[in-house]
Amino acid sequence: MASTTIPTMRYADAVAMIDWLCSVIGFERHLVVEDGDGGIAHAQLVLGDGMIMLGSARDDPFDAFQTTPAALGRVTQSAYLVVTDVDGIAARAQAGGARIAMPLHDPDHGGRACSFFDPEGHLWNIGTYDPWT
Repeated sequence: MASTTIPTMRYADAVAMIDWLCSVIGFERHLVVEDGDGGIAHAQLVLGDGMIMLGSARDDPFDAFQTTPAALGRVTQSAYLVVTDVDGIAARAQAGGARIAMPLHDPDHGGRACSFFDPEGHLWNIGTYDPWT
C-alpha cells in the first residue's frame, strides 16, 4: 500500500505566509482557494515531490482540532524537508524574520541541517540528509 504524508497547518495571515513560504523555502503554489473574506480557505504548496496544505485560522469545525502555534504557545509537530540548498534557505529564513531554533550544523547521521520558526511560529526542519537513500 502506498502512502503520502501531507502536513497541514493554520496561519493567522495565510496570504502573507504563502508568499513567505514560497520566497524563503521555495514552495510553489499548486492550488490556492480564497475564502471571500481576505483569507485562504485552502491552499496546496509543493516543493519537489512534497506538498503541504494550509489555510487561514478561523472559527470552524476543523479549527476545533487544529490551531496556530500562537494559540498554544508552542508547536506539537513539525515538518522535515529534504532540500539541496540548506545554507541559502537558512539565510533567507533569518532575513525574512524567522527565529533560528537550531543553527546550521552537520549532524552525525549525515548531511547539513537547520531548524527555524517561521514568522507565525511553525517549526521547520530542513536538511540535505535524505532518509530514503
